[in-house]
Amino acid sequence: MTRSTAPRRALEAVDRWSAGRSSVAHRRLGRWHLALALVMGLWGGLDALFLRTALVTPSLDRWTAETYNAFFTTHGLTMLFLFALPAIWGVAYAAVPPLIEAETVATPTLGAVAFWLQVPAALSIRAGTIGGILGLAGLEPVASGWTLYPPLSVLSSNPAVDALLVGLALVAVGTTLTAWTLLRTIRRGREIRWLDVDTFTWTVLTAAAMSLVAFPVLAATVALVLADRTLGTAFLVGGGGPLVWQHLFWFFAHPLVYVVVLPPMGIVSHAVPRFAGRRLFGRRSSVYSTLAVGVVSFTVWAHHMFVTGAGLSVRTVFMVTTLAVALPSSAKLCTWLVTLWGGSIRYTAPMVASLAAVGFFVVGGVTGVFLAVVPINVKYTGTYYVVAHFHLLLAGFVGLALVAGVYYWYPLLTGRRLEPRLARLHVRLTIGGVAVTFGALLLVGLGQLPRRVATYPAAYAPLHQLATVGAYVIAAAQLVFLWNLGRSLRVGEPAPDDPWALEEGPSHAREWR
Repeated sequence: MTRSTAPRRALEAVDRWSAGRSSVAHRRLGRWHLALALVMGLWGGLDALFLRTALVTPSLDRWTAETYNAFFTTHGLTMLFLFALPAIWGVAYAAVPPLIEAETVATPTLGAVAFWLQVPAALSIRAGTIGGILGLAGLEPVASGWTLYPPLSVLSSNPAVDALLVGLALVAVGTTLTAWTLLRTIRRGREIRWLDVDTFTWTVLTAAAMSLVAFPVLAATVALVLADRTLGTAFLVGGGGPLVWQHLFWFFAHPLVYVVVLPPMGIVSHAVPRFAGRRLFGRRSSVYSTLAVGVVSFTVWAHHMFVTGAGLSVRTVFMVTTLAVALPSSAKLCTWLVTLWGGSIRYTAPMVASLAAVGFFVVGGVTGVFLAVVPINVKYTGTYYVVAHFHLLLAGFVGLALVAGVYYWYPLLTGRRLEPRLARLHVRLTIGGVAVTFGALLLVGLGQLPRRVATYPAAYAPLHQLATVGAYVIAAAQLVFLWNLGRSLRVGEPAPDDPWALEEGPSHAREWR
């Protein structure tokens, strides 16, 4: 054995041992990730409630502007990096191995290491909030915005900024390891032909491959900020430094959006045909569109920078590429709608959540297409229109698709069933809350009210108050989910081998066999 291969073989030996110890390692990893996502989603959602509560009145009556800024900073970072990503990987760990007939993940030890990196990452990202709660002198919530634009992020004397950057670096490393684990599982653990691989697994495969490209960029960018803060370098301050940050950040962050969106697309493509009593229409085109989104998403980042002084030719190129990425996304919409056409639809909780996700995908996608057009982007990029657009996609589409996936695969993870009436109540309250909240903010945005500002003209108060009511409805819906979850874990009915009665249907899936 050579020196270079010794560490690799040792790691493989540990992996074989851990796989032998538990044939359900993938389920354990799935439960860990989903538990972390649940905790951090509740914490990030609490930030959003504080934001909406502050905006009930036009003047800032409850907190200082700095506290308001801290809430939307931690809300954005928490929901993207500590809720959405762990939730997606948790669902992937739960479902992908049985879908490809793999006994477990290819490298369970590496997967476990990747998960446990997320725990100190979460504590580091929220260090400022923890310091504020505990009253630690000098450690205050970060209030520079979730995009961490320099020079503010570089020049801030708050040590919580350093902790946040370290946390993001840990997220980058952990996500890269998770992506590698899932990629290797699909490539080497698969017992079926590539032609028989389901659409959800294809979306996970694509998202994992994208993560291997995007997250090292995040790690490198964070390292530049840390160097400027601690070593006295000037990579991102002065001259064109802030513009360099924007290019690096958005080259990572816009593919991140599709890393977050693609697996939920796969969940919808998986759930809709099963509860419509039909096979997925255009399955191959759905796979090709997934791969197309994965490639094209790396060519659209500068549409976030149309107001930074880019030349006409540059803005035109990125307008075209941004519009182009809408084409494969539209192809997925067509497969869902045609699959539903003429189907015998069963309105289970996963199906209702999937149908609502499709509706929010249409609204969120159309509003995004408008933002790809340079003159419209310049007019609305700094307004609540953008807030409504990406929340309709992230809270409406991604959130509800993840809800559908969790409900659908919950028996696979726990061996129990959730109470169906409570599940439907949770889904319907969530749908109503999302529609009210971000529908109201879309109207506010069309009025060109600036975002990220703690005060506003009194004329917008009714719409902001309506949005706050919707936010509290969303919160109430999650309490219903928590009650149903606790009830299931205590006294839930054992799940049969085919919990959704799909055995006689045309699209019965491997995970229930």
